[in-house]
Parts: sequence; C-alpha cells; structure tokens
Amino acid sequence: MKDQIIITMGREHGSGGHYIADMIARELGIKLYDKDSIESEIVSEGYSEELIRRMDEKPVNFFASRRIGRFSNSLEVNVAEKTFDMIRAKAASGESFLLIGRCGEQVLKDDPHRVSLFIGGDPHAKLCRVMEKKGLSAEEAIEEIRTVDHQRKAYHNYYCEMKWGDARAYDLTVKSDVLGMEGTAEMLIRYIRAFQEKD
Repeated sequence: MKDQIIITMGREHGSGGHYIADMIARELGIKLYDKDSIESEIVSEGYSEELIRRMDEKPVNFFASRRIGRFSNSLEVNVAEKTFDMIRAKAASGESFLLIGRCGEQVLKDDPHRVSLFIGGDPHAKLCRVMEKKGLSAEEAIEEIRTVDHQRKAYHNYYCEMKWGDARAYDLTVKSDVLGMEGTAEMLIRYIRAFQEKD
C-alpha cells in the first residue's frame, strides 16, 4: 500500500469540482491546496497578493513574454514556475495532498504516488449551479463559465503538452451531474483507495 497519496484535480467551472475535492480531502485526512492556499504560500515568498490574484490561472501575454532557458521576463511565467517548483517540493517531501488546478497532472506526471482526475459536467447542470451559487442571470452565468474555462484552458495549454480537459491526460475523468457531487466524491474515494492498494 502506498503511504503517500497525491491527487491532482482539473475541473470545469460550475462542475462542483472544489466541493468534491473538499469532501475527498476531508475523508482521506489530507491537505487540500487550492487557489487561496497556493496564493498564500507564493505571497510568503515575497510576491504581491494583488498581483498574484490578477494572474491566477490567466493566459500568458505571449507577445510581451520572452524566455531564455528556464528564465523569462514575464512575471506570470516566473510565478507559475515558482508554483510548479513548490508543488514538486511538496511531493518530494512525502506529503500527501490534493491539488486543484495548477497543471498538477503534468507537473507531477512522473510521480508514482499521483492519481489525476478531471471533473466536468453537463452544461445545463453547470449553468444552474453557477446561477444559484453566484446569484447570476442565465446570460451572466454563461459568460462567467465561458470566461473562466477559457482562462484555465489557455493557462494550462501554455505550460503543458497535453490539452486541458483531454481525457488522455488524466487517470479518470467524470461528469459530476451523473452521480451528483456526493456520489461522485464517494466513487472517487473508492477509486483513490484502490489506487493506494495497488503495488
């Protein structure tokens, strides 16, 4: 049985991915790293909190950025690389955790303790969830989903070989509306525990 478990999770906006991740992390008794906790650690390294929030999983300005080897004049790229290095260090330390976003399935693709998940959902179910959670009209929710997913996709695809949401990049992809969020979390917990038992 694997003593260490690392779960990486990509998700579509409105799929309930964060809620599902929280249920999984609580049940397994492991740390959940999401936008807020990642930002907090990066800020502790000396970066501006306001700047980090502006750049959170946003596309890189391709025309303004220039890379020489591992070094770039783009602050977005430097912050992303710092984030990836931090994730690798946590994995190397032996810590078990669940990571939401941040290209986790690619950053840790060679780690034998990593299981990668992607949470999607039916468009109507996602729309209803965003409308209810944010108090938005249908038109506003459609635009928010489109914008957020576009940003996540552009960020991911800039840094990763495999495309965001491509099932071939993940161990398991699921639609949260099929079993509901609780049912999806329970199914994924069983999957993760089976992965831990595997030699």
